[in-house]
Amino acid sequence: MAAPISFCLRFLCFALAIIGTHAGGGSWEVIVQDAGIAAMHAAVTRWNTVVLLDRTDTGASNLSLPAGAPCRNDPNDLALTTDCSAHSALLDLKTNTIRPLTIQTDTWCSSGQFLPDGTLLQSGGWNDGNTKFRTFSPCKDTAFCDWVELQNPTLSQGRWYATNQILPDGSIIIVGGIGVNSVEYYPPKGNGAINFPFLGSVADNEGDNLYPYVHLLPSGDLFIFADTQAVLYDYNANAIVTTYPQLQGGPRNYPSAGSSAMLALKDDYSTATIVICGGAQYDAYQNNDVNLPAQGSCGRIVATDPNPAWEMDTMPLVRNMGEMVMLPTGDIIIINGAQAGSQGFGLATNPCLNPFLYQSDQPLGSRFTTLNPTTIPRLYHSTANLLPDGRILLAGSNTHWAYTWVQPFPTELRIEAFSPDYLSAGNSNLRPVIVKAPKSIQYGKLYNVYITVPSRLTGTVEVNFASAPYSTHSFSQGQRLVKMNIPRPIVLQPNGQYRIVFQAPPSGKVAPPGYYMMFVVNQGVPSVARWVPILIS
Repeated sequence: MAAPISFCLRFLCFALAIIGTHAGGGSWEVIVQDAGIAAMHAAVTRWNTVVLLDRTDTGASNLSLPAGAPCRNDPNDLALTTDCSAHSALLDLKTNTIRPLTIQTDTWCSSGQFLPDGTLLQSGGWNDGNTKFRTFSPCKDTAFCDWVELQNPTLSQGRWYATNQILPDGSIIIVGGIGVNSVEYYPPKGNGAINFPFLGSVADNEGDNLYPYVHLLPSGDLFIFADTQAVLYDYNANAIVTTYPQLQGGPRNYPSAGSSAMLALKDDYSTATIVICGGAQYDAYQNNDVNLPAQGSCGRIVATDPNPAWEMDTMPLVRNMGEMVMLPTGDIIIINGAQAGSQGFGLATNPCLNPFLYQSDQPLGSRFTTLNPTTIPRLYHSTANLLPDGRILLAGSNTHWAYTWVQPFPTELRIEAFSPDYLSAGNSNLRPVIVKAPKSIQYGKLYNVYITVPSRLTGTVEVNFASAPYSTHSFSQGQRLVKMNIPRPIVLQPNGQYRIVFQAPPSGKVAPPGYYMMFVVNQGVPSVARWVPILIS
């Protein structure tokens, strides 16, 4: 039975690839032929670099540490007790070059989030990394910044497959992990780990409560989803405020691996809508069934509605391990993944090479467009990140325990960029250029941004702030897009520039403090972003 299913899925993907070529467009480019490491985790920094991370405990990578850099020495490592290869790297987007970074503890299936000052906080992992915090402070001169392994503080409980989310005050909440039904904070709070029994109550025998989907709502509470269930969590009171209806269609979190995103916050910022798409069927992981077709359903819920209910939709193809990436426009790209099996080493087949465009403002049944396919499968341990120029960066895919080149899915060291159709040559006359922008903004205040555009502004113009999330295991931790209100008419200046007055978000509940990519979007075509910090005061 496996062969007919496999053939049908491949044929369907091919057929939709042809449709996507005409309907949705988009183009692909390999920008790095050999990054040296397989990127299990990735995050874009404010200096237009990308931090890439892999695990450390399966032997050497394909990227050597520079002369004089400290090798990793771990007498308990079963693969390589002295390791002089890199397991983290920095991609410079200006030159598409790779610089090795030093990481000393195991970051396998760890979590991360940017702090308000732009420092990447990385937490947990496996073995010697289980209770570790690590920081990477990106620098303008990319030759010098590197990882710092913190000796103090440490996590009060070891966390593997946890999720991080920045909060309105700039602190980080760390949620869950294997066998850990609790939350804790960075900087640590005095009471350490706080029991969160919801995670244990929804766990099935596959462990589908891992890498829970965590979204900060504009109310200040957290929407937390695991397996098939979601709650509204008041972390200040350590209380569940709302239990949402169950999402039908099977488990969605690791290892079943759907994906989730919160739609753009806009207008008065009182409404937050969550979308969850795809995943494996319940028994694919526990039965190691690599040919069991993935799920094609999507659930959408207004999390702030007093009577919330799931609205169900269907993707053009079934997909697991697809990552939902918020575009500068507020649309979503669903990219990477497979059509059968589940997450895990060697547990997925039939890569889904076509991205989907999800247009949230379209009516039910008309939201998905199939886009042009890549030629590189991105399965287990792959990543997807929005870049400041509007492209999406794709890295990683390692379906094996260690680096290996066994077909059909070898360890993937190439890095690609996908350009959505808004970057096509036909839209170049609409693409704005930011000439002058505020260096920083504070909540609630008015600011000017000046732009030029090849053609006159005649349609909708937006100023949108996109966070820089931490991408891993089909979920972008901390991802959000906030659309600024524009309270005054846009004015054409004598020098040909347009002045746009926008109002900053009202509070950290809408946009937590930190560095954002500020895009100006003209009729659906984004500018290259400027990095602008939102300050607490």
